Amino acid sequence: MNQALRRVSLACLVMFLLLLVNANFVQAFQANKLASDPGNGRTFAQQYQYQRGSIITADNKVIAESRNVGGIYSYQRDYPDPLPYAAVTGYDTPYSATGIEQAENKLLSGTDPRLTVRNLIDLITGKPKKGATVQLTIDSVAQQAAYSALKATGLPSGAVAIEPSTGAILALASYPSFNPNKLATFDGQALIQADKKYLNSPQQPLLNRAINETFPPGSTFKIVTSSAAFSTGKYTAQTPYDAPTNLKLPNTTNQLINFDNEPCGGGGKVPLIYAFTVSCNTVFGGLGMHLGGSALRHQANKFGMNRSLRIPLPVSPSSYPPVSTPAYTAYSAIGQYNDAVTPLQEAMFAAAIANGGTLMRPYLVQKVIAPNLSTLVIAKPTPLSEAVSPQVAAEVKQMMASVVSSSYGTAHTIVADLGGITVAAKTGTAQNGTNNTGLDDAVFTCFAPVDNPKIAVGVVVKGGGLGADASAPVAVKIIKAYMQSLASQGKR
Repeated sequence: MNQALRRVSLACLVMFLLLLVNANFVQAFQANKLASDPGNGRTFAQQYQYQRGSIITADNKVIAESRNVGGIYSYQRDYPDPLPYAAVTGYDTPYSATGIEQAENKLLSGTDPRLTVRNLIDLITGKPKKGATVQLTIDSVAQQAAYSALKATGLPSGAVAIEPSTGAILALASYPSFNPNKLATFDGQALIQADKKYLNSPQQPLLNRAINETFPPGSTFKIVTSSAAFSTGKYTAQTPYDAPTNLKLPNTTNQLINFDNEPCGGGGKVPLIYAFTVSCNTVFGGLGMHLGGSALRHQANKFGMNRSLRIPLPVSPSSYPPVSTPAYTAYSAIGQYNDAVTPLQEAMFAAAIANGGTLMRPYLVQKVIAPNLSTLVIAKPTPLSEAVSPQVAAEVKQMMASVVSSSYGTAHTIVADLGGITVAAKTGTAQNGTNNTGLDDAVFTCFAPVDNPKIAVGVVVKGGGLGADASAPVAVKIIKAYMQSLASQGKR
C-alpha cells in the first residue's frame, strides 16, 4: 500500500514539475508569439483600447486617424478621404494591415521600443497610451490631382511624383482604388463581404499599381539606352546615327519599324536628339544592338532596375533581364521584349536626369512625432546610385526638353496646357499581350521646371494608347497642382 502511494505521489510530483516547466517556458519563450496571435481575444480587444497614431501629409492633412466610438472597442480607424490616399495608407483591419498602416505599425500602435519610456511616463501619470503620428512626404494637392487625373482616364493606372533633389515622394496614386473604411469595421459580416468584394473584383482595386504592377516602358526606356551610349564617351545628343525606315534584325526575318511604319528623317542619318524627339525605334534599336545587352542592363541597374526597394512600402522590382541575342537587344533597347517597370521606376528615370545624374533613394515617411510632440524619426535623404555623370545627364536633359519644346516632338501638344511651366519628358507607347495583341499602354516620364527641377513624374495608363494622349495629361495636372502648391507656400 505504501509502495502504491509512493508511486502515485511520484507521478503527481512529475506532472506538477512538467506543468511548472511548461508555464515558465510559455512565459519566457512564447509570450510574444501568443500576444501577437490574432486568435488571442484579450490582445484583440486591447489593441482598440488605445488611440492609434494618425497618418498625415507633408502639409498636415489627416488621412488616417482613430476616433473614439465607445463600447468594447474604444477606438476605430477612420480614413477621412479614403480613395485618393488608399494606395499610401493601406488599411488597418482587426486581422491584417497594408500600406503605411502595416509598414509603420509599431510606431502607430505605440509598441515601438522608442516609445517605451513615453509609455511608462504615461502609465505613472495616468495618461492613456497613444501611438505616434507618422507624417508623410505626400503633398495633398499633388496627390488629389494625381488620383483625379487617373480616375478621369477610366483605365487601370498608376502615377508617382518625386522631388528629384531628395527622393521624397510627393504623390503616389493608383486607380481603381478602394475604401479602407469598409475594411476597418468591427462588424465581422460587413468585413467579410467587403473583403470578398475587393478580392473578387476583376478591376483589382487592392493592387497598388503605382509600385506593385509592372508594365513595358516602351520608348521611355530610350532614356536608359541614350545614357548608356553617352556614358561611353563616343556619342552626344548631336551625333548622327543610321535611321533606316525598317531595321533588319540579325538571324531572324523580323524587322523593327517606327510608329505607323513612318520613316525617320528620310532614311539616312539623323542626330540622336532628333531621333529621341520624334522617338525613332530603328535608331535606338540599332544603337542598342551596337552597345549590347550587357551594357544596357548595367545602365538599367544604375537607374534602380533589378533591385528590391522599400519606401517603406515594398516595391515590386522593375526588371531588365539578361538578353541573349542582338534581335532581342534591339527590342529591349526601345522598351519592349521583357522590359518591365513600375510607375515609380518611370519617375526615377526622370528624377535621376533632373538631379544631374544622382538618383536619390525614394521615401514616403518624412518624420514620426511622439504623443508629447517630440520628433522620434526624421528622414535623411540619401543617394541610391550615380545613374549617370552630370555631363551625360545634361545631354539627356537636352533631349528630353526637346520632346516637349520642339514643334515636332512627341509631347509638344502638352505645351498649351502647361501655363508657362517648362517640362522635359519622354513619351512611350508600349505594346503588350501575346504577339502584342493587347491594347498599348500609355507611358510618360518627365520633370519640371527644366532649369530648376522641383518634381519628376512617372505615369502608366494600361490600355491608354499613345503616351502623349493618355499619360501626359495626367503628369501635366500633377505638375501644375504641385507648382501651385509650392507657390502658395512661398517655395516656388
